[in-house]
Amino acid sequence: MTIAVDLMGGDRAPDEIAKGSFRAAHDLDIEIKLVGQEDVLAKQFKRRGRRNGRVSAIEAAEIVGMSDAPTAAWRAKKDSSISVGLELVRTGEAQAFVSAGNSGAIAAVSLFTLGMMPATERPAIATLYTTLDGHVAIMLDLGANVDCRPSLLAEFGQLGSEFMTKVFQVPSPRVALVNIGEEKNKGTKLVRDAYELLEKTQLNFIGNAEGFDIPKGKADVFIMDGFTGNVVLKLAEGLADSIFTSIKHSLRQSLAARISQLLWGPALRSTLTHWDYSRIGGAPLLGVQGTVVMAHGRSDAKDIENAIGLAVRMVREGWSSSPDPAKLGADPAHLNA
Repeated sequence: MTIAVDLMGGDRAPDEIAKGSFRAAHDLDIEIKLVGQEDVLAKQFKRRGRRNGRVSAIEAAEIVGMSDAPTAAWRAKKDSSISVGLELVRTGEAQAFVSAGNSGAIAAVSLFTLGMMPATERPAIATLYTTLDGHVAIMLDLGANVDCRPSLLAEFGQLGSEFMTKVFQVPSPRVALVNIGEEKNKGTKLVRDAYELLEKTQLNFIGNAEGFDIPKGKADVFIMDGFTGNVVLKLAEGLADSIFTSIKHSLRQSLAARISQLLWGPALRSTLTHWDYSRIGGAPLLGVQGTVVMAHGRSDAKDIENAIGLAVRMVREGWSSSPDPAKLGADPAHLNA
């Protein structure tokens, strides 16, 4: 198996990207194609060596910056590390693409380069996380589609359900619509209409879920528009960082606190690890005809290795094959409504 990795994307590129890629090639016994500028590639290979030949260099002259507009990145930078990496997936030279770069650009270039799965209108950015009871759940969309129609929310439910079944072997994933209340008549017109549409599908739709239901794992798949999803994700990341920072600060305040770590330190470390977003990997881009994983912009080597690991799992479980449109009902054409 070969995974293409964007060497130039992310706050810690290229060093941490290269380090994580070399580790993944060795630990996962896969081939890695590092995509980046010639001089940057040369420095990384000189520093790290080729490690049994599992990592190879693919040149790309341009870089997509975090401030570049998504569609402009596709039109004006055909030789960017994102475009070249995705082209490797399109031609079959790589089975997946991983990048910690501009997520909007990754989504746009993936759409134009790889195309959409049958009966799927828009790609969705998803995130995986571990719930309080230790199960894996997925949320989508997290920002690819800020303005949505009810049909798109139903499509996200289908994509998330198929992903959990194929990649994590959940036999009948519970699908919930994120709302401000459990009642069917609550929320905006978009959410109320999406509820009506989801009831008519063959998904295991369990109704509405509120914000506090997400970490508790009320469902296996939580669906929402991209605006809501991005706010939820950034709030969760910010809250987790604030809690972790506060705990670390408190532990340094006194000798008694430092000594007490001997008693409850292991439990604290276990809890912190449980909520570490990097444990599972990056955010899969669902809906395109290919396996694409977006790593966090702040990713270090461990995060990159885990993102590559998620891409490997997706490929091995056959995610790139098309979802079953029949599960949306008798006539999948309603997705274009």
